Amino acid sequence: MIKHVVFFKFRPEAGPAERKAVVAQLRALPDKIDVIRSFEVGEDIMHLSRSWDVVEIATYDDLGALEEYTRHPDHVEVVL
Repeated sequence: MIKHVVFFKFRPEAGPAERKAVVAQLRALPDKIDVIRSFEVGEDIMHLSRSWDVVEIATYDDLGALEEYTRHPDHVEVVL
């Protein structure tokens, strides 16, 4: 099993609508990519200078599944 943890910082010019859209796209990924075994997306609620804006914690069966997720077109669309 592979645990994949990603921390996101939005660009300063990213507005609330753009941020909300990205979080929604992330949360939709498990319905689109079948190699995902578990998937959590959390948003920053403390808004401290050391805080990240969003965190993703996902689980995959193996490295091959993580690589498939990484190359999947729906994932690529979110991260670009």
